[in-house]
Amino acid sequence: EATDPAHLLQVAHAREAHHHGAEDDRPDQHLDQVDEGIAQRKLLAFEPVGYSDRLIPATKLDFPAVDRGTFGGYSSICMARALPAGGRLITLEYEPKHAAVAQANIAHARLDDRVEIRIGPALSTLPMLAAEGRGPFDLIFLDATKEEYPQYFDWSMKLARPGTVIIADNIVRAGEVANAATENVMAQGARRFHEKVAADPRVRATAIQTVGTKGHDGFALIRVI
Repeated sequence: EATDPAHLLQVAHAREAHHHGAEDDRPDQHLDQVDEGIAQRKLLAFEPVGYSDRLIPATKLDFPAVDRGTFGGYSSICMARALPAGGRLITLEYEPKHAAVAQANIAHARLDDRVEIRIGPALSTLPMLAAEGRGPFDLIFLDATKEEYPQYFDWSMKLARPGTVIIADNIVRAGEVANAATENVMAQGARRFHEKVAADPRVRATAIQTVGTKGHDGFALIRVI
């Protein structure tokens, strides 16, 4: 069951305009509420990201996001909006307080009927999904602890199928990922992730660099073949 690509492009352009100050920007009260709630609670410095609804059309039913990717629920709202009828999003969040904020924001956006939040370390909740027979999933979005990205990739492949798309955020680390001698643990995790993906014959992948308010970073776009 496929989502109309034209509709997805409309959603994507609306989200992108919202965060780049376009003249035709239309306010989005639900995403604004996420931003304001995060700032009021002083959770962390945060830049809204909606890669998933800009890049990948929903083609089946299920979408998981992994670990701290839930945060305030911003990306979850973007992905849930792009789901086809009957689609489901499972998002994994380490911090209970973040999960509570995200749950409220998702409910306010009237998307709680299609989003399920699992609380706990992703390396504990991912095996649970596999044991429950959940999946295979069409889209897997990683935005979590970079040191554990290699393990997240392993579990993603167990929950994937040919055609699944895996998006891994924040994997350029201001170019530090190219420094083999780096002492930055985040960059070290990203390097191990890239090496694992590059060596896996089951996938095709590329890394796309970005420059924004958080500086120089990027994301990996991976397709299971």
